[in-house]
Amino acid sequence: MGSFVRRVTTASGATAVQIMHKRGRRVLGIEHIGSAHTEADLAVLVEVARARLHAGQEQLPWELESDTGPTGPAGLEPLVEGTASLLLWDALAGVYDQLGFDQLGDDAFKALVLGRIIEPTSKLDTLRVLAEVGVWAPSITTVKRCLKRVITADYRGRVGDACYAHTTTGGRLAAVLYDLTTLHFETDKEDGLRKVGMSKERRVDPQVTVGLLTDTSGFPLAVHLFEGNKAETRTLIPVLTAFRDRHHGAEMIVVADAGMLSAANLLALETAGFGFIVGSRAAKTPYDLADHLKTKGNNFADGQVIETTRDMGVGKNKRTRRVVYQYRFKRSQHDNRAINAMIGRAEDVAAGTRPLKKDRFVTIDGATKGVDWDLVERARSLTGVKGYLTSIDTATMDGAAVIAAYTDLYQVERSFRMTKSDLAARPVFHRLKDSIEAHLTIVFAALAVSREAQTRTGLSIKKIITTLRPLRSATIMIGHQRLTAEPRVPTQTQPILDALTQSAH
Repeated sequence: MGSFVRRVTTASGATAVQIMHKRGRRVLGIEHIGSAHTEADLAVLVEVARARLHAGQEQLPWELESDTGPTGPAGLEPLVEGTASLLLWDALAGVYDQLGFDQLGDDAFKALVLGRIIEPTSKLDTLRVLAEVGVWAPSITTVKRCLKRVITADYRGRVGDACYAHTTTGGRLAAVLYDLTTLHFETDKEDGLRKVGMSKERRVDPQVTVGLLTDTSGFPLAVHLFEGNKAETRTLIPVLTAFRDRHHGAEMIVVADAGMLSAANLLALETAGFGFIVGSRAAKTPYDLADHLKTKGNNFADGQVIETTRDMGVGKNKRTRRVVYQYRFKRSQHDNRAINAMIGRAEDVAAGTRPLKKDRFVTIDGATKGVDWDLVERARSLTGVKGYLTSIDTATMDGAAVIAAYTDLYQVERSFRMTKSDLAARPVFHRLKDSIEAHLTIVFAALAVSREAQTRTGLSIKKIITTLRPLRSATIMIGHQRLTAEPRVPTQTQPILDALTQSAH
């Protein structure tokens, strides 16, 4: 099978340029590129056709098949100077601008943000990525100056302001999601910021702790940097307070996981004027549901919601909290599989084929090890049940609404996974605090563009990049005239471009 560019004289006297697809003598199809009335127009149309056939080549061969046989160019000979992934770049740049980041007026920052989305790598190697994409790349000196401006001109706060404005376009921000992660460093030396602490990745390298605040869709609103050994519970109030102060007393409910749960922490949230929904630790469940277990045992209907209360704190700090529980049959199946796996490990410990670690359900009586079947039975009695602790009264949010709000918490976890995988925020190679803060600001802006692109298209950012990056526009010189020939966009790809270039909502 072969494909050829050919020119055909039309009835009006114009010259039509077409791409013919043949197998032997059989014509499989003809694509009409356009009709030319001058030699210069003809040359342009021919080169557009050739670019479609040979997209990505630095210089295209010149070969025509006309209705009278092979021929060479008539008039000026076009030259392809190069190709670029302009469709991808322009689409991402459009999202960046519509989010309001263009107000920074910093082309170098924009290049570093979009370059990280396209291919996450070091700042130095990002210049190579930009060159391969075919767009302007700042010099090393310009990059260094840009990183300084990120700190001195408060880019983090200004990007956060734009994200907040984007999120609240349709109304006020009712709830925010909060979670923490850690980013490690390729070094064995600690300093005032990079500390060995409780690692989310179970590493022993020095690390920093990053707190991420998002809306309920996982779109980022604020990012904060803490010492690597900073306790999770000591980050929440500073992040929320700073966010509220910056946005003029914004009222909101914070949703966080069980790691934030302590009487002192929740009291501090209430004292600071924040409502909260947090996950409840499983160890509290038998006590909170004692009345239900006493009268009905472990009989639950799928989707059943049970509300109760729990006393927390002592003395003047004592509070009665609202707790919402829900049973799900699907969750029960998952819990039982996990229990079976833990029983297997406990039996291996009892048999002496597995060393004793922190295995659940193991009982030790002197030198004898065995399985604590009473503990197993108690665990099985509460499979499928999950609790949520909240300060929000029933009139404001019923039990189902509380559960739905907490369920959104997976969105912030998705954003963290994107940050670490698609945007390669780790490991961090910077050493100075300002450089680390600048790096985190670039990742923050890249995450916002990526999440918005995913929301618009319904595709992962990785899929968007791999689909659009190969579509390269060709820059063509004809004499002293420079033209751009756009690539042919496959039918299934056009909706992606349409979604990315839609107006900001």
